[in-house]
Amino acid sequence: MWIIDRFENETALCETEDGGIVEVPRMALPPDAREGSCLRRGADGAFTLDHDAEAERRRKLFEMQRDLFG
Repeated sequence: MWIIDRFENETALCETEDGGIVEVPRMALPPDAREGSCLRRGADGAFTLDHDAEAERRRKLFEMQRDLFG
């Protein structure tokens, strides 16, 4: 799984599972991809959004914030 960290012009900078950063052309991503989106790469090389993984990440982040700030 890769996570879109940010966009710079027509390039998405994605964090990989090992913490590295990979550049992906924006046109290779699904049209509704945004910062924070979780991506899966299929055997054909095409990217798809992993909505379940994104929802789980957001839930964990919310819990961390709640634990920190009450």
